[in-house]
Amino acid sequence: MSAMDSHFYGVSSKLFLTLLFLSLSISYAALPQNPVSKSSSTTQINSNSVLVALLDSHYTELAELVEKALLLQTLEEAVGKHNITIFAPRNEALERELDPEFKRFLLEPGNLKSLQTLLMFHIVPKRIVSRDWPAESSPSFRHPTLSNHHVHLKTQGNRLIDSAEIVRPDDVVRPDGLIHGIERLLIPRSVQEDFNRRRNLRSISAVLPEGAPEVDPRTHRLKKPAAPVPAGAPPVLPIYDALAPGPSLAPAPAPGPGGPHGHFNGMKQVKDFIHTLLHYGGYNEMADILVNLTSLATEMGRLVSEGYVLTVLAPNDEAMAKLTTDQLSEPGAPEQIIYYHIIPEYQTEESMYNAVRRFGKVRYDTLRLPHKVVAQEADGSVKFGQGDGSAYLFDPDIYTDGRISVQGIDGVLFPPEEETKIEKKTGPLVKAVSKPRRGKLLEVACRMLGAVGQESHFSTCQ
Repeated sequence: MSAMDSHFYGVSSKLFLTLLFLSLSISYAALPQNPVSKSSSTTQINSNSVLVALLDSHYTELAELVEKALLLQTLEEAVGKHNITIFAPRNEALERELDPEFKRFLLEPGNLKSLQTLLMFHIVPKRIVSRDWPAESSPSFRHPTLSNHHVHLKTQGNRLIDSAEIVRPDDVVRPDGLIHGIERLLIPRSVQEDFNRRRNLRSISAVLPEGAPEVDPRTHRLKKPAAPVPAGAPPVLPIYDALAPGPSLAPAPAPGPGGPHGHFNGMKQVKDFIHTLLHYGGYNEMADILVNLTSLATEMGRLVSEGYVLTVLAPNDEAMAKLTTDQLSEPGAPEQIIYYHIIPEYQTEESMYNAVRRFGKVRYDTLRLPHKVVAQEADGSVKFGQGDGSAYLFDPDIYTDGRISVQGIDGVLFPPEEETKIEKKTGPLVKAVSKPRRGKLLEVACRMLGAVGQESHFSTCQ
C-alpha cells in the first residue's frame, strides 16, 4: 500500500512540476521583451536630427517662426514616428518679400493656429529626395502634409512644389529627414481666407465717424480741414493758446490742443524733473509751489505732452525765502511769478552762454505775456534781469531731457514794471521839515524894511 502510495505520489509530483514549468513559460512569453518600453515611448532627439539641423541652419527666419508657433514638441513626435521632409523658404522671402500686413497677422497672439497651420503646410511626413520628383512629362505627385492639406510636386523645367521653385534641393540631409530650400512661402487656402476675413473686419471697424462740414460765416464756404500733424512734430498753435485762462476763470488747467492724444509722456517728465529738484537739494520751495501751492506742474505736463518744450529758471530756497507775504497773497500771484521764470524754448547752460557771448543781451520770451526776461554775460556766467532784481545762473543743467530744461538761479525775477512798484512801496520815508511861522510883529517889521529896500539883509524876512 505504501509502495502504491509512493508511486502515486511520485507520478503526481512529476505531473505537478511539469504543469508548473509550462505555466511559467507561457507567462514569461506573454511579458514584453523590453521592460523599459514605457519610458522609451518618449521621443529622444539626437544631435544628428533634422530638427536640430533646421534650428542651426541658415533658414533662421523659418526656425524663429517654428519656435514662436510652439511647434517643436509636435515636430519631435512626428520625427519619432517617421522621416519628414521640410520645404524651407529663403530668409529674404520671409523678411523682405512677405507682405508686412500678412506677417503682422501671423505674429498676433490670437492667430497662433493660423501660424501653426502655415508652418506645418511646409512639412511632409515622408522622405522625399530630389530624385523622387516626377518627370516633366509625368503628372504631378500629391502628398499630404502635417497640416492635413496636400501639396503637389511637379517638374516644369525646374522642380516645383505647388507654384514655388526648389532652389536648393537636398540642402540638408539627415537620417530622420531632409530640407529642401524653396524660393517663397507656401500659403494654404484656409490661412489666406482667414487673413482676408480678418482684414475685411478690421477695415470696417476702422472707419471713424466724421461730423458735418463746417461753413465759414464770413465767406459762406466750407472750411478746409487742417493739415494732419505728424507724430512728434512741433505743435501748430503757439504755446500761449494752450495755457489755462487763469486762476480767476479756470482753477484747473485746460488741456492743450489735441486733447489726450499726446505723443510725449509729459506728466512723467514733469514728475521726473520735480523729483530731481528735491534730490538735488536747495529747491524744495520751487517744487512746493509747482505741486502744492499751484497746479502748474499738471499744466506743464500737459504742455509737454502736446509737444511743447520748456526751460525753467528755478530760484533756490534762499531766494524764495526773501519773498514777502504780500507778494504771494494776491490772487494769481504765485502763478504769475512762476510764469515769468518759464521760457517756451529748450535752452541749456551752454546754449544760453554762447548766445549772450555772441549777442551781448538776449531777450527770452516767457509764459507771462508780454514780458521778456533779459540775459547777459556777467563774471563768466549768465545773468538774468537788471539792477538789484537780477539773478545769476547758479546751478546749470539740473535737469535736461530734450523737452524740459531746468536751470538753477540765485534770485527771484520780476518784470521791470513790478520792480519799480516794489521799490516805491518799500522806499525810505523822507521827513518833511516845515518852515517856522513868523509872528505878526515880525511881518510888519519885514514889510517896513521892504519898503526901504533893506529886507534882503535879514535872513528872517527871506
